[in-house]
This record gives sequence, structure tokens and C-alpha cells, in this order.
Amino acid sequence: MFRKTKNKNKINLMHTNTPINPLLIVADELKLRGQHVEAIKVCEKILCDDLVCVEAYEEIGDNYLSLREYERAEKALLHALKINRSSANAHYLLGFLYSALTQWAKSVRLLERADEIQPNHPEILRCLGWSIFHYGQRKRGIIILERSLQLAPNDCLIMCDLGVCYLNDHNFDRSIQLFRKAIDIEPENVKARECLDTALFFEKEYQKIHGRGKDGT
Repeated sequence: MFRKTKNKNKINLMHTNTPINPLLIVADELKLRGQHVEAIKVCEKILCDDLVCVEAYEEIGDNYLSLREYERAEKALLHALKINRSSANAHYLLGFLYSALTQWAKSVRLLERADEIQPNHPEILRCLGWSIFHYGQRKRGIIILERSLQLAPNDCLIMCDLGVCYLNDHNFDRSIQLFRKAIDIEPENVKARECLDTALFFEKEYQKIHGRGKDGT
């Protein structure tokens, strides 16, 4: 699954109507610039004054995810859930983490819970569809990813994840269509171009093996 880098992973910054801690905004901006260690330090500063700040633990977990320090990410996110069991963001980030570790059952359970808390969010559905597909429920996974794309029709991450699933399902036409659309939207998207090249290659190889072209001959 493609990891968001420039866009926010955060599902919902606030769980209440209380004012946002200004340091959370600073941490979020640092994260978006790729300064993950600095962002973590800012969140730790928040926790010095507020040990039950769920958002700070979520930000720490999110940044450790980007650094691929999964044990530390898991520890922070599990602590966030201890404080607030209804955090869609913590469930989503943990679900994402377990998908990165190919622990599909855990990932699906957490992402389904995130979807219950905050339904019809395209990013949650993107991750949920991907995990369900790799958990073995391919048709259901693709349906959920298509739903995610309907909600965010110009999201290249969704297009690429969905394209990869269709590629694995040997639906080359749909896969190639999705990768080409992603490239039309983001011409500099290297991953989409790599995926398109892969899809075109495997389409050709599949046709050789099965002895027919697109015209059915």
C-alpha cells in the first residue's frame, strides 16, 4: 500500500470542541515537511504538560510510522487508544501499521472499527480495502477501494492501490486505466509510472501464456 507523504494521514485532529494546542499545529507542519524527529520532540514537549493528550500520542505514532520504527509507533498508538477508545485516527494508524507488517487480521479489525467511528472516510476505506484484499477477501476489498475512489475521485493513492489489486486479479484493463489516470493527475508520480510499466509488462506476458490478444484471437 502506498504511504501518504505530502498529504496528511490524520483522520481527525481533534476529538472534542476544545481549542487545539498550538504545538500540535507546529508538529503537524514539521511532519508534512518530513522533519519527523523534530515533530516527535514537539509532541513530547506537549506530553510534559499534558500526559493524556491523545493527539500528541497519535502524532508520535504517525511520525514513527514514517520513520518505519514500528515498535515505537505501536507503543504510542496503543497508549492513545488507552486514553480514548473512540479515536478513529488511532485505530486507522494502528490498522495501517499492521498492514505494513502484513498482520492482516489485526489490520482489518482496527480499520473496520475506524470506519464504524468515522464512516465513509476515503482514506480509512483505502486502507481497509487494501487489507481486506490481502486478507483473502479480494472481491470485497476491491469493492471497498472502489467506494473509496468514488468519495475521492482524484486521489492518486487510491487509484494506485486499486490498480495494484486489479493487477493481482489479472484485470489488466482496469489496472492500466487507473495508473494512467493517476499519471494524468500527477505527471511526476514515479510510483504510478512504475506500476503502469509493470501492468503493461504482465498484460503482455499473460496474453502470451494464454495465447490470445485483446481482440480475443
